[in-house]
Amino acid sequence: MALKRLVQAAMAAVVLTAAMPASAQQALKVGSTPTGIPFTFLDTKTNSIQGIMVDLITEIGKDAGFAVQIEPMQFSALVPSLTSNKIDIISAAMFATAARKEVIDFSDAVYTYGEGLVVPKTDAKNYASQEDLKGEAVGAQVGTAFVDALKKTGLFSEVKVYDTIPDILRDVNAGRLKAGFADYPILAYNLKQGNFAEVRLVDSYKPVTVGTVAIGIRKSDTELLAKINASLAKLKANGTIAKILEKWGQKADAS
Repeated sequence: MALKRLVQAAMAAVVLTAAMPASAQQALKVGSTPTGIPFTFLDTKTNSIQGIMVDLITEIGKDAGFAVQIEPMQFSALVPSLTSNKIDIISAAMFATAARKEVIDFSDAVYTYGEGLVVPKTDAKNYASQEDLKGEAVGAQVGTAFVDALKKTGLFSEVKVYDTIPDILRDVNAGRLKAGFADYPILAYNLKQGNFAEVRLVDSYKPVTVGTVAIGIRKSDTELLAKINASLAKLKANGTIAKILEKWGQKADAS
């Protein structure tokens, strides 16, 4: 009888596990940054990471059947954290560059844009290209595709590397930096908030490093990548992604 009860208990446990929803079975850690507004940022009112890529991965999780646990970290720590299994997914303002694709895999495209140029408002020049800033010291964010691209041109006296985009804006705002390059939507959103009154975004500038933002996955997680791509396609088709982009002031037709 004791053996029979053990078998019945084991079978009941199997049935219970099978009946559990996928979200209860699996919570995936998602790396996002606190300084990439409107893609990802720290909302001080709720003390949580919010933004386009948080809304997007949350909707993907609902559709694909996994729970999302957002892990805040600096941009430069995202890829190392993914490859060392500290997180399971990267959902941030990260370009799917050739160099990164050698280390991790990316989902299908989410959004496409290039770098923006910011200068002090006292500088009224209509910069059209990087050549117009030849010999000057400029800034970019550590870990982004813009740093290497700017250095490779050989145009600048110095390419200063900053931890965050607001750090770049602060130095331009204070007149300590001639110009800064960073993700155009993030620069535009920051300046729209009115936090850097002495900085202007140069409308005449044409970006050089145009890239596609996508979700990062470990190369070994092929099944997860397939699920994310399937959900991404569904959310594009039903208008969910367009609504998320519009919520954060971005044009849905830019990708």
